[in-house]
Order: sequence, then structure tokens, then C-alpha cells
Amino acid sequence: MIDPHNSWQNHLLDSLPTPEYTGLSLHLELVALPLGKVLYEPGSELRYAYFPTTSIVSLLYVMENGAPAEIAMVGNDGIIGVSLFMGGGTMPHRAVVRNVGYAYRLRAHYLMQEFSRSGGRRKGALHDLLLRYTQGLITQIALTSACNRHHFVDQQLCRWLLLSLDRLPSNELIVTQELIANMLGVRREGITEAARKLQQAELIDYRRGRIMVLNRLGLESRACECYHVVKTEFDRLHRHRQQTSLTSYMPLQKNG
Repeated sequence: MIDPHNSWQNHLLDSLPTPEYTGLSLHLELVALPLGKVLYEPGSELRYAYFPTTSIVSLLYVMENGAPAEIAMVGNDGIIGVSLFMGGGTMPHRAVVRNVGYAYRLRAHYLMQEFSRSGGRRKGALHDLLLRYTQGLITQIALTSACNRHHFVDQQLCRWLLLSLDRLPSNELIVTQELIANMLGVRREGITEAARKLQQAELIDYRRGRIMVLNRLGLESRACECYHVVKTEFDRLHRHRQQTSLTSYMPLQKNG
């Protein structure tokens, strides 16, 4: 049977030049990420970095009263554990799985070994790749904050759905309205009304904790500028990664 899981399903790993990818692949471990699994808590030491493939992990800031709010989401576009190479060591937020799936994890010291590697043709590839991804993540965090403050719930829901789809291999999300409300920091009734409008417009089909997107272009037309700014930035950084890989390194051939 062919293994359906491949590390190159993660865009960061797929963008690595072959020599550097080979060094990392020896230490990558495929792990299942069940719904609700906490990868790290605020202030905890990070032992692993995670490269999601078919899962989505929410970065949550938890208030003193226990109320969470999503500040960013990470899927097959990125990595969980940016504080490892940004010098902080710990993060002030929680990372929790909100879409079940898989990821490849890497022990922290292996990541830092490759991140800090110097000399020869491998110099700086992972270093530059992760810093550019972090720039995109910072953009997402900033726009999430602005969106939650200034835009209607309908627009926030469209942004959230579209960002999720960009990080999943299908047009279906397994998620409850209560979970969405918690992620956005709004009342459940607001999400129920917003989802009803989208369903009436035949943009989504929602039933029993599953949302199927029927008309992506329609969702994009209703989303605020926050989604488009985030997507444009990630697309720009991804094009740069592709160009760097094509012009500076041998063609990638990754398996497993």
C-alpha cells in the first residue's frame, strides 16, 4: 500500500533545497494530531517543532478569565514553534489542534542545528525560509487583531473559512459553530446568523458540525480586505521561495 502521507505536503518542507531537506528528513517523525490536543501552553519549553500536513493548529491567547481567542492559524503552510529560532524559547500563547490530521515533528535541537548551519551550498536556506514564513505569520496575527476589532461577524467568518481552506487539502471543514465562536471571540448566536446567511446565499452547506464550501469566489467577494492582505503576503513569500529554489539549487526530488 502506498503511504498517503508525505512530508512535502507541508509547503515549507517542500520548498527546501534537496540537500537541506535530506538533512531534516532523517529526523522527521509523522504524528497524528487529534482534535483538541495541546502542543504547548504559554511559557512552556518547546521540545518539538511541528510541520502540519493535513491538520490545522490554532494559536490562542487565553485571557485571565479563561476565554480564548485565536490570533493565528497554522496548517500546511507553516511551522509550529517559531520561538525556537526567533530566540524566545517560549511563547505567550497556547497551540491547540482544531482540525484533526497529521504533522511531521522535529526535535528542537535538530531544527536549530539546521537553522544555524553555515558553509557550502546549504548555507542559509532554512534560515531564510523560516524567517520569511515568520513575516507572513506576523502579518496574519496583525490582520486578525484588526479584523476582530473593526469588521462585522459575517466578514470575520468569511475570512476565517477562507484562511482555513487555504491550509487544508479539501473544501470541507469539520467544525462546530461553538468552536468558531470561541476562535473569533464572538457570541455563538452571531456565528449562527452569519452561517445562515452564507448558506442561504448557497456559498456554504452547513450541517452537523461540517461546513462544505460551495462557492469560494462568493466567499472571497464577501470577505474583508484582511483575508486578501494575508493571502497576498503568503503568496508573495511562496513565489519567492519557489524562485530561490529554482535558480539556486538542483530540482527537488522528495519522497516520504
